[in-house]
Order: sequence, then structure tokens, then C-alpha cells
Amino acid sequence: MTAPSSDIPRPATRPDARPCVRLKPKADARAIRHGHVWVYANDLVTDRRTRAMAPGTLAVLEDSQRVALGLVAVTPESGIIARILDRDPDARLDKDWFRARLIRALALRETLFDTPFYRLIHAEADGLPGVVIDRFGDTCVIQPNAAWAEAHLDVLSAALVEVSGVANVLKNAAGRTRVLEGLDDVATVLHGAAPSGPVPVMMNGATYMADLVGGQKTGLFFDQRPNHAFAARLAGNGARVLDMFSHVGGFALAALTGGAGSALAVDGSAPALELARQGATASGVAGQFDTRGGDAFDVLAALQGEGAVFDVVICDPPAFAPSKKAMEAGLRAYERLARLAAPLVAPGGYLVLCSCSHAVDLKRFRNASVRGIGRAGRAAQLIHTGYAGPDHPQLVQLAESGYLKALFFRL
Repeated sequence: MTAPSSDIPRPATRPDARPCVRLKPKADARAIRHGHVWVYANDLVTDRRTRAMAPGTLAVLEDSQRVALGLVAVTPESGIIARILDRDPDARLDKDWFRARLIRALALRETLFDTPFYRLIHAEADGLPGVVIDRFGDTCVIQPNAAWAEAHLDVLSAALVEVSGVANVLKNAAGRTRVLEGLDDVATVLHGAAPSGPVPVMMNGATYMADLVGGQKTGLFFDQRPNHAFAARLAGNGARVLDMFSHVGGFALAALTGGAGSALAVDGSAPALELARQGATASGVAGQFDTRGGDAFDVLAALQGEGAVFDVVICDPPAFAPSKKAMEAGLRAYERLARLAAPLVAPGGYLVLCSCSHAVDLKRFRNASVRGIGRAGRAAQLIHTGYAGPDHPQLVQLAESGYLKALFFRL
């Protein structure tokens, strides 16, 4: 029996009733075949049937010749209209499917870390597009930032408990992209129970207090772990440290437990600073630790007016450019931040500037930072460029998965 010709019309759905979506002739199907996992809206045929799909609909992606490329989740209103879930167009998203991905991800983390505090699933890079899972000992927090994952949350949670052995699984619904996916912002307990208070997390010699229920994101930012450690080395000789956008004490506590003389943590969130103070006490450095609330730009200007000087200044802001549309405004904000922070650094001291904006690549971020330092009248050496830790792996075909940049300057 010969294979049917591609010229013969095919039905709109496969035998299992999954709909099909098709790339336009101009779209680069080779990129998909070679591992890219996003399909942009202008590359897909968006007829009335496609536009009517509910967010997260599972469909078979075909090239313009109607050759199947894989199983995708479709979100018609998103600029990333489809995300590859599996190269097998007939894959079944059952417990075994989730178990295989979780087992592979867990094997890497258990190789890397001696304690159960890490990012277990890093979205596309771990084969679960739009899904983030952070582990805090016997509790995991899931951020299902994609509609397809929300629809399969029960089976994902069950597989997670089976593979990892955790007692508790929480759902965090604070992801910004959930709105684009038509999802709610309701957090809930999926398995076990929520912790009765902040969870102590040991990293780089410090103890951080993570609020898994009411804190930012999943409760703690694991991605900066190696950059915390590098900054602590720079501050290990009794340095005076300023930690801007500190959250629960990020760079400050690592620096103090690494030998810094003092640290000032600045953040706009009073609850975050309270957790930072608790972390300082748990780390045994409360006497060297201070906090200050307020808008970061205002505080930087005020500190300069007060004549304050620090040996190490770290600025780790939220994403100033969360999308390509916000890129130019974000670059201006990064430049301004560098301009305000640089005058606070003692001669021979260090300025650390971070960006978690996936829309701003390293070159643009570095150029904006250098412009700001120059406008402050300072000369600089770039001594190190840091990225997210290895529990935040990059999918090599997806540059956006390498979102975090940390520039270490000696002024």
C-alpha cells in the first residue's frame, strides 16, 4: 500500500478528534523540526476555527504541506499562539507522560544540589512549556502559567508527588502571563497542606525565609544563587553592602554570612523586608543588617544626598522590560538605575547590575548599564557576567529561556 499523496485533502481533525493547525508557507518549519518550541501568531494560519479555540486547546501542528510536526497547545489571543508539547502528534498527556519529564528534571537537580531547595521544572527547558515548579523541602509550588497546564493540573500534581515524594503541593496563580491565557489568580492547595509560616531555606551559608503562600512568585528566587555567591566573595573582607530590590535579603544575607561587615537591604515591600530581618536573625547576622523601605530610585537619590558610600552595591530589579513593546522604556530604566547607583560605590568598589527581562538581550542590557555608569562620571571594568543557576537550564533553541543577566563591574 502506498502512502497517500500530500495533494489529497485531509480531514480537519485526526482520528482522535484533535484539531489540526497549520504553518503558513513562509514560516520556517525547519526551526520547529530542529528544536524550537514556539509558534508565533504571524506564522500560523488563523482561520475562524483556529481563532475560536479555547486557550490551551491541544492540536496537531502541521507544516504548509500538511506534514505533522508535533503536538501543540494553542492560545489564539497570544503572540506565541502555539507551544510544542511533544514531537509525537499522538502523545497522550497522562501521568506517565508527566512522570517521564519530572524524573528527568529531578535527576539533574539531585546531581547538582545536596539539599532539596531548587527549581525543579523550568518551563520549556524541562519540557513543560509555561510551567514553573520550585521545591522547598517537602513542599513544591507550581506556577501553571499556561492554560494547557491548568487543564492537566490534577495529573501533574499526582505525578509530582509520586516522583519527588513531597508531602505538599501548592498552586501559585500570580503569574503575569496567566491573564493572557484566560486563567484566574486563585492560589490553592493541590495536595497535603500549606505551611503554617515562612519556610527556612539554606543557600550560600545564609538562611532565607520564604513565604510560599503570600510571597512574591513562588516565595523565593532560586535563580540568583550563583550570583549571590560571587557577590559574597567580593564583599568577604568586611565590605559595606547595599542590596537594592532586596526582596527577602537576597544578596545582603549571602554577603554577610560570607564576611561582609554590614548590609543595608532596600525594597518597596514591607512584608519582604520583615522576612529579610527574620532571615538575618536565623543567619546570625542581625546585628550587621539593616533595612529601608521605599521606591528604589528615590532611595538611591536620598542616599547620595546623605553622602552614603558602599563597597558593594547590587541592583536586582523586577523586569523593567517584560515584553518587546516595553523594551525601550526598560532600557532607559536600566540606564537610570546605573546612573543613580554608581555614585554610591567607593573607589575600587563593585557595582552589580541585574536584569530578568527576557525581552532585553545581554548586549542591550550591558550597553544601557555602561551608559548609566558613564553618565555618573565613573570608569568601570567588567569583571564577570553571571546568569541563572543550573536549576534554570536554557533551552538552546530558545534564547528567551536565558533571561537572567548579572553584570559585575569594578569602578
